[in-house]
Amino acid sequence: MISRDRWSSDFSRWFEWILEEAEVYDYGRYPVKGMGVWMPYGFQIRRRVTEILRELHDRRGHEEVLFPILIPESLLKKESEHIKGFEDEVYWVTHGGLDPLDVKLALRPTSETNITYYESLWLKSYKQLPKKYYQIVSVFRYETKTTRPMVRVREITTFKEAHTVHSSFEDAERQLLEAIEIYKEFFDSLAIPYVISRRPEWDKFAGALYTIAFDTIMPDGKVMQIGTAHHLGQNFTRVFDFRINMPDGTLDFPWQTSYGVSDRVIASIISLHGDDRGMVLPHRIAPIQVVIIPIPAGGEEEKRAVLEEAKRIAGKLERAGIRVKVDDREDLRPGAKYYYWEARGVPVRIDVGPEELNSKVYTVVRRDTLERYKVSEESLEREVQALMKDIDSSLYARAHSRHRSLIKRVRSEGEAEEWAKEKKGILELPWCGREECARKLEEKLDAKALGTVWPGERPEGSCICGRESVAWMRYAKTY
Repeated sequence: MISRDRWSSDFSRWFEWILEEAEVYDYGRYPVKGMGVWMPYGFQIRRRVTEILRELHDRRGHEEVLFPILIPESLLKKESEHIKGFEDEVYWVTHGGLDPLDVKLALRPTSETNITYYESLWLKSYKQLPKKYYQIVSVFRYETKTTRPMVRVREITTFKEAHTVHSSFEDAERQLLEAIEIYKEFFDSLAIPYVISRRPEWDKFAGALYTIAFDTIMPDGKVMQIGTAHHLGQNFTRVFDFRINMPDGTLDFPWQTSYGVSDRVIASIISLHGDDRGMVLPHRIAPIQVVIIPIPAGGEEEKRAVLEEAKRIAGKLERAGIRVKVDDREDLRPGAKYYYWEARGVPVRIDVGPEELNSKVYTVVRRDTLERYKVSEESLEREVQALMKDIDSSLYARAHSRHRSLIKRVRSEGEAEEWAKEKKGILELPWCGREECARKLEEKLDAKALGTVWPGERPEGSCICGRESVAWMRYAKTY
């Protein structure tokens, strides 16, 4: 097994190193703080992740849309609780050229208001519902804390937001359950472990009735939110006076949900599966699934023969639907090529030298453990496909095992204070439901209340205040 010492002991530096080393995301050099550039290799990872998102939403009847990036202040301020939640994060456009604008325009921080406005124009009857839209866009938030590449940025470039409309509270709630299933399938396909929590009332999405969130534990022990789903009730439809014809002939305000994920998903993939050598990518999103390294030996004629054999094998794998790259660079030795592709997380490497040329038995190396196998040409495609699936299974098992080991359930304040000495992972503690008790522990533990275990699970025992508990509250150090 490959060492993960630096990955876990100096994670922040490791993450910045691998983004640069693997040419994923150029961050810190763009002359606007909190913004980065997706490089070609990183963009291919991003594209394959968004393809999964599209497939999951399209399969369940969502329709993709694309709304303008500018939102008039009048729309953004329609829902008072919503704008209050975002007012210190909005970028405002106030001029067009040299001329002051009559109306301030916000760079989209999220899209509940402008999408609700258009839904009120498009949807008139319960017969059109449920209606499910989504878009994958950039959103902008004036992040005042320390920015981090992909994790805490001012332009979120991969923001998938879904917005749905329903004729009843119950149907909107059913949709929220579907959203949760979409995200479970999404994160499971990428081997990202998670907990699902109902955010506390004081930390729900601005304008929502309640928020359900997905969180994962990063290599440094801190917790990162990777997805949210919100039951919006009728809060936005009311302020837009958006009514639909109901089955009984009356007019009523429809019910809404919204749910989103962001660049943090890709940060999670890179972070949770990596090691000291670099990234380890699930094969589904790897831009290159197999890299073939010709091993030069002998004279020029033999080198050409080895290279031709590498290209021939690449062709066979490509015809089997595998994404393959032959590294035919002459200015790098094989060891340097190994280092290069290991950093980029390519799942499988095949070495082709004079021995392989003659025997038609190839050296195959898996990225996650660097174990080596001898595979004949007859079974190469089948063995490579099986190996990639096994690597994904191993990534899933390893990530989930570590994740479970970092969730600690305790029943006393004293045990919680012991956990606080390291503050790694997630602490679960009985809670009575009162905000003041959670706030007290947040201060004492120097950790954030993530929310209660979802679906609801009532613990035996009492809250720190002595009252009977109603739920397990989760605490963690967060990004």
